[in-house]
Amino acid sequence: MSLPILLVAAAALVDRDNRVLITRRPPGRPMAGLWEFPGGKVEPGETPEAALRRELQEELGIDVCPNCLSPLTFASHSYEAFHLLMPLYLCRQWDGVITAHEGQETAWVRAARLSHYPMPAADVPLIAPLCDLLG
Repeated sequence: MSLPILLVAAAALVDRDNRVLITRRPPGRPMAGLWEFPGGKVEPGETPEAALRRELQEELGIDVCPNCLSPLTFASHSYEAFHLLMPLYLCRQWDGVITAHEGQETAWVRAARLSHYPMPAADVPLIAPLCDLLG
């Protein structure tokens, strides 16, 4: 059976101490309580970069310039109802102060410790490339 493909863009926001921001899905949402890289669904007619900039503004109140998003890797994972395709962009520079606008918890985590946080299955393979890059 063929599953519909869901395109989601995500960001590995990296601070000056080489820590990565992850957010926790709030109660009442699918996969509530799991940690993930911030981002969201790409709307029809939208590029992944535009979607990511929109989502980071909505979720975290930050502005990211398109040139500050560097493609790093991607996830491809089948869930029961859809197949997720998720490019992960590295971002080290943004304007504004990160503030959780959707009730989500946030945490700055060293790449080597990301595996200590329960994540959706699609996010798990994204950890290794971040560890390779950030040590």
